Amino acid sequence: MSTTTALSRRGFTKLLGAGAAFAALRPALSFSDPEPSAANTAEQPAGVVRLSSNENPYGPSPAALKAMTAAFGLAWRYPDESQDQLGEALAKLNQVSAKQILLGAGSGEILKVAVAAFTGAEKKLVVGDPTFEAAASHAKASHAEVVKVKLNSSYGHDLAKMVDVAGTGLVYVCNPNNPTASITPKAELRSFLAKVPRQTMVLVDEAYHHFVESPDYESVIPLTKDYPNLIVARTFSKIYGMAGLRCGYCVAQPENIELMRAQQSWDSISIMAIAAARASLEDNAQVEQGRSKNTEVRKYVCDELDKLKFTYIPSHANFMMIDMRREVKPLIAAFRDRKVQVGRLFPPLPNFMRVTIGTKPQMERFVAAFKEVAAA
Repeated sequence: MSTTTALSRRGFTKLLGAGAAFAALRPALSFSDPEPSAANTAEQPAGVVRLSSNENPYGPSPAALKAMTAAFGLAWRYPDESQDQLGEALAKLNQVSAKQILLGAGSGEILKVAVAAFTGAEKKLVVGDPTFEAAASHAKASHAEVVKVKLNSSYGHDLAKMVDVAGTGLVYVCNPNNPTASITPKAELRSFLAKVPRQTMVLVDEAYHHFVESPDYESVIPLTKDYPNLIVARTFSKIYGMAGLRCGYCVAQPENIELMRAQQSWDSISIMAIAAARASLEDNAQVEQGRSKNTEVRKYVCDELDKLKFTYIPSHANFMMIDMRREVKPLIAAFRDRKVQVGRLFPPLPNFMRVTIGTKPQMERFVAAFKEVAAA
């Protein structure tokens, strides 16, 4: 190994160690602030509460912030070596081989390369309706037909209908689902995987995995060893608060990893994002406190909605869908007039409004605006 490479590896490990030490001494920095830091709100118009994009308002782990700062000293290097180290760390975390890990610029890039690799003019993409729109959008480039299957009465994926679509190249299952924040129960998903033809790929998007507390849910990463047609996507954008950094990954069998890698841009993840991701994996408090805080504030919102006698889809994520009992599009504008940004319109559910679960003060602002809009 060359002196330069050895130094860079030691330097990268050292900066991660500094981040981990910082985390051990943390005063719960991210989660003690009643409002997001100035850095989180610098791009927002004055006084606007942003609850529109399912972001984590508490931001990255303090260890991640420390590691990113230190990583500026490695900005002159391509990220290949540090990317391999993150892949190894993720493989260890998920108890798989490093050959089963593909990193991406957020899980969004994973969705894109999976659609490119496994759909086409004669290979359909099957998705829930509504669900996260990115996969269907990417299907345009591969000239794949997109088949939308309505969610069932519990707002889970109707897997029985999804499995019956002929000529499918890829089935996309977002679990928990965006925008409904609902889950598809683990028994249904296991049964579905057992029935899907082996030539049909299944992409399970677990972007919101860390927020789920229901015993009726499970990650399907362990099932990748049994199903060579299964791909599971994860992201650092949500519980880890790194949406702006763009870092995600997937777990799949090595042959499918290589098929997706062939569709990917080289070096699509920055060394700062890699440093932040590795440091985040060492900071267990980020996940534990993030889930706890989200649950606490979400309960507050649900209690307020119950008092107002508004119904909502039970949420298993850091956002929720509220039945406004009338067309939601003009209501989105009404919230904006009150300096509260809520989610966009989802046409299959025209009376439902998606709102991100922010900090307690942010959600108090939301509840106040909600009372005004609902009464208007």
